[in-house]
Amino acid sequence: METFPDILWKVFGNVSKESKNSTKDFFMRTPTIRDVAQRAGVGVGTVSRVINGSPQVAAGTRQKVLEAIAELGFSPNKAARQLSGGKTSTVGVITPFLTYPSFVERLAGIQDVLDHHDYDLVLYSIRHPQQTQRKLREIGAQVAVDGLIVLSFLLQTFTHEELRRMNLKLPLIAVDHDPQDYYPHIFIDNVAGGRMAAEYLIRKGHRKIGFVGHVIESAFENESGFTSSQRRFKGMKDMLLEAGLPINDAWYQFGAPNEYSACEQALHILSVPNRPTAIFAAYDTLAFGVQAAIDKLGMKCPDDVAVIGFDDVKAASYMRLTTVNQQLFHSGELGAQYMLERLKTGSFKPDHWHVELALTVIERATA
Repeated sequence: METFPDILWKVFGNVSKESKNSTKDFFMRTPTIRDVAQRAGVGVGTVSRVINGSPQVAAGTRQKVLEAIAELGFSPNKAARQLSGGKTSTVGVITPFLTYPSFVERLAGIQDVLDHHDYDLVLYSIRHPQQTQRKLREIGAQVAVDGLIVLSFLLQTFTHEELRRMNLKLPLIAVDHDPQDYYPHIFIDNVAGGRMAAEYLIRKGHRKIGFVGHVIESAFENESGFTSSQRRFKGMKDMLLEAGLPINDAWYQFGAPNEYSACEQALHILSVPNRPTAIFAAYDTLAFGVQAAIDKLGMKCPDDVAVIGFDDVKAASYMRLTTVNQQLFHSGELGAQYMLERLKTGSFKPDHWHVELALTVIERATA
């Protein structure tokens, strides 16, 4: 019989594998018309003539080009658009995250829309603040994408004028982004989400509520807008104060944004006298760690300790986790849809500049 930690390991093993495979696929470079020409040993013009069905190509040469197209998985329809309009039929995504489950689900939403419109995706990763301006300059200079989606990353230090000076003239849209005025953004209210989680637990009869969150460890995380955990914590505390419930610092722990750290934080919370009867975890990933801690202590969830998470990643259903759904996949879909409309019409619609997604508590077995 599988123990809870065994199940947890299985889920995270699957998520990690999916994340790695997805990341690998996203990084694979899309073949270009020049790649086809090089593979076939002909010029770009010859490839263009084959694509357009010109009779002025020898049969043997045509066959070599067609074989190169098949071997490389090249898209002739996309090539025709590129040749006629100077477009790449590619959308870039810039982000500091690569393997977080929430990121993968947003990215899957983006990829789904782009696939349906025969667009490719190029992923740009930023790991520290010194990379940001250099990476943006590179993107602007390469002209490798038609538009850029900023995912889970706040370019709050860059105004339109500064982006123009960096020669980044691409249309931008932000997903999972704090509201601002420089480019369109799709966001959620994290404070409201924290209130929602606390209100749910209060309705279930809990009066002592703990929290496991993500501690901001670097200036990059703070400046780049990685404040969702803190805002959800604020929303929770605001709700507790309004309800006249106790605030106890011993019930709140912060650490690295992974299930292993969260397990340690939860073990600490549950070892204090007068421990909480429920714990709100800032992310589902952290909630899984809290569930593991409850199991390790021989407690029952939710009978001894209830748990609510935030995100509603795919693994949350498997883990029967009660959580706040923030429409991860749909947020990616919207970002891609709005970008493609912008590329088609030349401007973003007014109602696409400030899009707040609704939050919903998904009730399962843990709370």
